[in-house]
Order: sequence, then C-alpha cells, then structure tokens
Amino acid sequence: MQENKMEQNEVENAAPETEAVKEESPKAEKTDKKKVKKLEEELAAANAKAEELNERYVRMLAEYDNFRKRTAKERDGIYSDAYIDALTNILPVLDNLERAEGCEDAEALRKGLELTLKSFRDTLEKMGVKEIDTAGPFDPNLHNAVMHVEDEAYGENAIAEVLMKGYQKDDKILRYSMVKVAN
Repeated sequence: MQENKMEQNEVENAAPETEAVKEESPKAEKTDKKKVKKLEEELAAANAKAEELNERYVRMLAEYDNFRKRTAKERDGIYSDAYIDALTNILPVLDNLERAEGCEDAEALRKGLELTLKSFRDTLEKMGVKEIDTAGPFDPNLHNAVMHVEDEAYGENAIAEVLMKGYQKDDKILRYSMVKVAN
C-alpha cells in the first residue's frame, strides 16, 4: 500500500510538471515563430539587397559596353578625319601635276615641276613631316645601310651617299633614309 501511495504521489507531482511543459509549449512555439519570421525577413532583405546589387552590376556592364563602343567609334572617326585632312593637303599637288601633263614647253614644264615640288615640300612641312638629317654619322635608328664602301675620304661610319631620303613626323619614322656607308 505504501508503494501505491508513493506512486500516486509521484503521479500527482509529475502532473503539474507535464502541465507546465504544456503551458510552455505555446510560448516556445510563439518564440520559434518569431525567430522564423525574423529570419524570413532577414532573408527577404538579403535577397532584395542581392537583387539591387545585381541590377547595379548589369547596368554598369551595359554602361561599360556602351563606353567601349562609343570610344571605338570616336577613334575610327578621328582616324578618318586625320586621313581626310592629309589627303586634302596633298590634292593641290596632284592638281599641279595634272596641269603639267598637257604642257609641251620643256622650260615651262621644268619650272612647273620645281614649283610643284616646292608646294609638296611645304605641304609636308605643314603636316609636321621632316626630312631625316643625313649630314652626320650613320645612325641605325634613322638610316638603313644598303651598301658599304671603303673610302679614306670619309671618316668612320660616315654616310657616303644618300640613295633615298627618309622622313619622320615628330619622333616616329615614316621611312628610313637609305644610305651607302663608308668604312
């Protein structure tokens, strides 16, 4: 009997704990729901931020592509304009040569060619093109040696003869001077 009483006391004592657990369970569910809701809100905020960053990235990529296309078009336009300017400067020389084509007087033709040559040199000068100096010693950066001659009349590495004049614009070589080098 005493065992029955003890069991009954244990059951009675256990009952309030079970009820307490049952009472805490709705609170725990509310807390879990709050945590889940908070995490869902954070996830939604993170997704919105990721979407915003992705949209910014896509826009920046499109802007870069437009910039690249625009600069390529501008570069082509600048090249085309420079090319046209150069040809426009040379056309008067062509006009003078065409006028000389019908000339039968040798002296007038010679004078016309001299004037045309002067006009062409002036045009090149206006365009910034200069003749490469061949008065000094041979310089492989400016001259192209196509012949070599041993001659005591010239010094070491001296240019003995200019076979074809060279030209440069600023620091860029358009054509190297073709020369004969002595010693």
